Amino acid sequence: MNIENVIGTAITIVTQVGLRIVGAIILWLVGRWLIRLVHDVSARALVRQQVDVTLSRYVQASLTGVLNIALVVSILGFFGIETTTFAALIAAGGVAIGLAWGGLLSNFAAGAFLMVLRPFRVGDAVTAGGVTGTVEAIGLFGTTINTGDHVQTIVGNNKIFSDTIQNYSANPFRRVDLTATIDHSVDPELAIRLLRERLALVPYVLTDPAPEIDVLQLTPMGVVLCVRPCCTTERYSQVYFDTNRVIRETFTAARFPVPVTHVSIQGMMPLA
Repeated sequence: MNIENVIGTAITIVTQVGLRIVGAIILWLVGRWLIRLVHDVSARALVRQQVDVTLSRYVQASLTGVLNIALVVSILGFFGIETTTFAALIAAGGVAIGLAWGGLLSNFAAGAFLMVLRPFRVGDAVTAGGVTGTVEAIGLFGTTINTGDHVQTIVGNNKIFSDTIQNYSANPFRRVDLTATIDHSVDPELAIRLLRERLALVPYVLTDPAPEIDVLQLTPMGVVLCVRPCCTTERYSQVYFDTNRVIRETFTAARFPVPVTHVSIQGMMPLA
């Protein structure tokens, strides 16, 4: 075997492969630049058309995903790989891959239903898929929710669509549910009147509907009052904490005794 011919052949092969790799890199960079350009142009067009933010982000995510797939297929074709054969190999990859694709397709379909049915929009406060927070984006396969402790959480669209969805922003106001226990010696009507007066001074508590304060139940410790002011969703946490503070301050200022459990013991034999 001629060593020079082998070296020449090797150099030729390495050169061809190197040129293809360089070409693929250039194709990838140009393709990514074009995808970003299309994304920015479509975003501006949707803003000019005043398209809903939720729908706009979903369309942009879908368009970007399709273009990225087309770019990958183009690069594979550039290397001479038959994309139909490649797809057939993936399809025959086993049950695990099939299940994974099935999950992706179910998430994609659920995302489409979320866009059509609109149980929530971007910016809404929700509990969806077991996660509570503010919706940041509805993607192709998952929805991004920022929780109250500032943790970005991505939940699969299928999990959201198949589970219970609570939208706290759908209605104009939200009710804060709290309780307060008073001792049996305290007049409930007096406690209710004092709480009504103090709640009227709490910022962001709505007057229509007015706060609901009444006797909820009787316990061995005392009378349990329900304290239910209403507020907008954005002010829920503040009103929740302010109401708790008002309950404590009101009862302390009125010198209400601390409720304790009352137990009556009868029928005991006297000690000898």
